[in-house]
Amino acid sequence: MRLNHFRVICCKLLVVRQQYGLIGYPLGHSFSQRYFTEKFAREGILDARYDLFPLPDIAQLPALLRAHPALRGLNVTIPHKQTVIPFLTRLDETAAAVGAVNCIRIGKGGLEGFNTDVYGFEQSLLGFLQKNKTAPQGLPAYILGTGGAAKAAAFVLKKLGIGFQYVSRSPRRPGDISYDALAQHIAPAALFVNTTPLGMSPDTERCPDLPFERLGPGHLVFDLIYNPAETLLMRRAAQQGAAVQNGLEMLVLQAEKAWEVWQSDGD
Repeated sequence: MRLNHFRVICCKLLVVRQQYGLIGYPLGHSFSQRYFTEKFAREGILDARYDLFPLPDIAQLPALLRAHPALRGLNVTIPHKQTVIPFLTRLDETAAAVGAVNCIRIGKGGLEGFNTDVYGFEQSLLGFLQKNKTAPQGLPAYILGTGGAAKAAAFVLKKLGIGFQYVSRSPRRPGDISYDALAQHIAPAALFVNTTPLGMSPDTERCPDLPFERLGPGHLVFDLIYNPAETLLMRRAAQQGAAVQNGLEMLVLQAEKAWEVWQSDGD
């Protein structure tokens, strides 16, 4: 008992030399904080911590950095994956091509933006396709949503040679389609990628307005949401015979890639 008490006291006295965190708004359920806190404990990284920094306005970022001089890296989530870019010193090649950032490395040279969503989505999607014995070539795709996560998904689909269309409630660009028009476009075999927050906890009884009656065994639905593990979108698609996958594996992969970025020497 005394030994355990001594260990607790020692841990409390340790100086936090590495601080990491997540910016976005709102930040209700954070995968990242739990994941990295458990990672630090598991790997014996005793001088690091991971915190949540809800920022209603991205203009608050400079003040946040001044208030936390130990910050070495940040994850970025909705709604700041694009609005954070003007505050960065530079972007890596992938983040620049995607036009969205979900990972920031903080060093003497300033703030460097990365997109580890690309890595996480690509690796998880390839596994999903392989599991369902589906080749990327010739498979049409529909990206639900048009935000920062949609940009990362589009980048990966282009890389894999998968043609796609954006689907949104109010299409603004040539080639984008509405949910109402989607029923007329669905091919017998197709991939749907949900990049919207519809269905995320606690609002779990919502989902993108797909024509579910048109879905079947030839369709694959990849929902980037991880909480709940089975979203309403996934449940309704699976009832029609479609293959489904959530975003948990993608999150783990992008988190480990972010840690790799933060630990690399960018100065």
